[in-house]
Amino acid sequence: MVADAFSWNPVDDWQQLVQYEFMRHALIAGGISAVLCGAVGYFVVLRGLSFATDTLTHVGFAGASGAVVVGLSPVVGLLGLTAAMAAALGALEERLRGRDVVIGMILVLSLGLGLLFLRLYSGYSNETYALLFGAILALSVRDVVIVATGAAVGLVALALLFRPLLFASVDDELAQARGVPVRAVSIGFLLVLAVAVSAANQVIGALLAVALLIAPAATAQRLTRRPAAALLLSVGIALAVTWAGLVIAYWQPYPVSFFITSLATLAYLATRLLTAER
Repeated sequence: MVADAFSWNPVDDWQQLVQYEFMRHALIAGGISAVLCGAVGYFVVLRGLSFATDTLTHVGFAGASGAVVVGLSPVVGLLGLTAAMAAALGALEERLRGRDVVIGMILVLSLGLGLLFLRLYSGYSNETYALLFGAILALSVRDVVIVATGAAVGLVALALLFRPLLFASVDDELAQARGVPVRAVSIGFLLVLAVAVSAANQVIGALLAVALLIAPAATAQRLTRRPAAALLLSVGIALAVTWAGLVIAYWQPYPVSFFITSLATLAYLATRLLTAER
């Protein structure tokens, strides 16, 4: 969207930015999603689950579009099918490692089903855009509450899993030998990831949600190897690119998702260049 001219006065520009309810909702929901995705994304990158995460976003797209066809809330289908697939991937994680073809076929099938469901739905145009690319500037109070509730559940679960999950992510064989229930931890984490995917889909859509889950965490892990510091840095970067993308989009006639994903990618590329000699 294009607002009044940018004044370079921080106070005036901030007041202009938050005068509209839709921008306040976007900033709150975007910030909540960024915190969840930044925290979960740290373990996604650490465990090498980037491709599986991309697949889950497409599964969520299929679930949401399928729910719309049968008259249910897209959130129900999004979270339901994503959680089911996450549980399956968690249970089979050991067997699926290195089998990119299997995961890729699930991704392709999910995208195809999602497009079919949207074609069958009478409100095709608007729902397609929202499900694929997000609708962060059209979130209601109810949407913000749903995102906040999901994020709270996800963050609490991640906090409970943190120590065994970190141990299993670094050395799963040693963790299993020490009595850590590696498979149960894997399933639990994938379910948390399903919640994060659902939250990110609400913000930037199924096709771009992976950006918030991968890029900030990958950037943070190039800057520090300390787990707690990397996780917090990942959250900070996710917040920064999300809020910066919203601010830029307020004064520019281009999609919010473009700015969020572009800033996340640029942050990673800049960090990679700066740390190339390490």
